[in-house]
Amino acid sequence: MAETLTPEDIRERYGDLPFITPYSRIVALLGRDGLVELHEFHARDRCGGGAAWEVYHYAGTSPLVLSARREGARNIFVCEQGRCELKLEPGIAGAGLEEVRVSGNEVEITYAGLAGGGVAATLCRGMADNVISTVVHERGGGATMGRATLRVPVASKLVVGVDDTDDDKKGATWSTMNELSFELEQEGACEYLGHVIVQLFPENPHKTTNCCSTAVLLGARPGHEEALAETIRGMLAARIYSDECGMAFYTRVGIPYELREYSARTRSRMVDIEETHLIARRCGVSLREVTGERGLIGALAALGAHDDPDGAVRVRRAGGMGG
Repeated sequence: MAETLTPEDIRERYGDLPFITPYSRIVALLGRDGLVELHEFHARDRCGGGAAWEVYHYAGTSPLVLSARREGARNIFVCEQGRCELKLEPGIAGAGLEEVRVSGNEVEITYAGLAGGGVAATLCRGMADNVISTVVHERGGGATMGRATLRVPVASKLVVGVDDTDDDKKGATWSTMNELSFELEQEGACEYLGHVIVQLFPENPHKTTNCCSTAVLLGARPGHEEALAETIRGMLAARIYSDECGMAFYTRVGIPYELREYSARTRSRMVDIEETHLIARRCGVSLREVTGERGLIGALAALGAHDDPDGAVRVRRAGGMGG
C-alpha cells in the first residue's frame, strides 16, 4: 500500500538504518520548451560512484531521459514529460525514471529500481533538501523492487552568459559571476547550479588576456526570470571595469544546434556583432548591453556551451581541437 512521507518522516522512521544514505538536494528546472532538467546531488554530496551508476543506467533504461551526465557527485538528467514502462534487469538495467510530470508549481518524478537502486529511488532521495514529500509505492531493499514518486518545487531554468567585465588591470569575469550568483542564492533569489568558463578565440585583438566568457545556470522563481536577469544586469554594472560588457540569457533546457555551432565558431575565429544578433533572434536568446555591445558576442557563445564545462575550457582551433 502506498504511503506518503515527508523527509522528516523518513529520517525519523528509517534514518538509523545503516544502508540509508540521504541525497543532499534535488532541483527540477522547467524550460520554456517544456523539458525538465533534473539536478540530483547524490548521497552526502560525496557518492560519485552512485552518481556514475545512475547516469549510466537511467540513460539506457528510461526513454524519458534524453541526456544524462555527471559533474562530481551530481546527476544531471534532461527529461521530457510523460510516462513509460521500464524493463528492469539486474546488472543490465537496474533503475530508471517511470514518469516526469509538471503539476502546477510542482514536479512529480517517479523512480523505480532494483535492490540498491530501489533504496536510492525511495528512502535516500526522499530525505533530500527541496523534496516536499515522497509517495513510497514499494520500499525496496535486498533483491526487491523499490518505487516512489517524489514531489519537488518547480524552478524555471535561466542561463546567463557574460563577457568583457574587466580591463588590463582589474577584474575577472569568471569570479565576478561566481560571487554574484552565490550572493543571489544566499539571498534566496535563485538556486545557483552551474558555472562554465568558455575559451574564446585566443587571437582576438580586443581580449584582455585569456579571452574567456562565463555562463551561470540558475533556478529562478517561475515568472521571475526576466526580473532576475535585470537584477544581474544591475549588479554587473556596479562591479565591472569594461566599457564593452554584455550579457545574454536563455530560458529553455534544450540548446539549439545553431547556437552550439555559433559557440564553436567564436572559439576558432572572429565573429561580428551582426551575426550575434541574428543567431540570438533565431534561438530565442535575449541580449542585454551592460556597458557596451562587444561583450554580447562572448556572452552568447557562453550559452551555447553551458552544459559542457570540461569541453568549454579547451582551445578550439580551425581544422580541429587543440589545448
